[in-house]
Amino acid sequence: MYPDRVKPLGQYPAPQHVVAHISDTHFLGASKALYGEVDTDSNLIRALAQLEQSGIRPEAIVFTGDLADLGEPDAYNRLRAIVEPAAKRLGAEIIWVMGNHDERPEYSSLLFDVDPSTSPQDRVYDINGLRIISFDTTVPGYHHGAMTDEQLDWLADVLATPAQHGTLLALHHPPMPTPLLWAMEMLELHGQDRLASVIRGTDVRGILGGHLHYSGHSTFAGVPVSVAAATCYTLALTAKDRLLSGVNADQAMNLVHVYDESLVHSVVPIGERTEITGFSTEFASRIEQMTPEERTEMFSKKTSSFNLGEERPA
Repeated sequence: MYPDRVKPLGQYPAPQHVVAHISDTHFLGASKALYGEVDTDSNLIRALAQLEQSGIRPEAIVFTGDLADLGEPDAYNRLRAIVEPAAKRLGAEIIWVMGNHDERPEYSSLLFDVDPSTSPQDRVYDINGLRIISFDTTVPGYHHGAMTDEQLDWLADVLATPAQHGTLLALHHPPMPTPLLWAMEMLELHGQDRLASVIRGTDVRGILGGHLHYSGHSTFAGVPVSVAAATCYTLALTAKDRLLSGVNADQAMNLVHVYDESLVHSVVPIGERTEITGFSTEFASRIEQMTPEERTEMFSKKTSSFNLGEERPA
């Protein structure tokens, strides 16, 4: 789950768990381009390829909803055909979450190989001691989010027994304000106070969400909330004279590193970038052989040969 070539150099040990958090793939049937512009398949393939080449090995890949754009069967079948081989190579469990663009009958039958269901799609996963709950906040026929009393009772019952390494709650509609997108308030999760009363004081350590098409962070009932942007398209947060402005740019996924007492959420842009500075991992073995004091003198001291550019590998 952590690159084999990397060993901790600071105060923290290696994380207990690594989870990839991907959201809003919005696949259309028949491989059609979303809005005639976005190649959703290629974007997701590129994201998964980045994970593979990085050396990071997440134990789970969590997809927080809007897997399909119109709930079409071909979209779910194609999604599985892309994700399952990559997840197998990574050694990661796939965790699907319902989104408002998904349809429960197709979602349940085509992703889980069960009879079609119109019931809320709530599931629990044990990832080597880390519990991840896929919680369905969708309202059939609508784009806003909500939860039934029965769902909240079910969630309270699950959380009544703590997990070994705590719980991540994965849902589509994130329980957080959207100050940069006023119009999104119409499509937020309803009844957030009821959800707060269920998770407050439990072992829920983090909430993973989607829906917003931009990366965001907040807290809810004392729990950190992290939103993964989207692999399809994102929303421009400072567009002039636009209530909403979707752009084919800035797609990203998140990586979640779980430690004993903290979670780290890292936003990972999708696509290649031009490197302007850096140095090769060939230097890693030399770093590992140094004492902590030698590393401080070489890499922290401003006048070291490394920081003066006299000894810096290509």
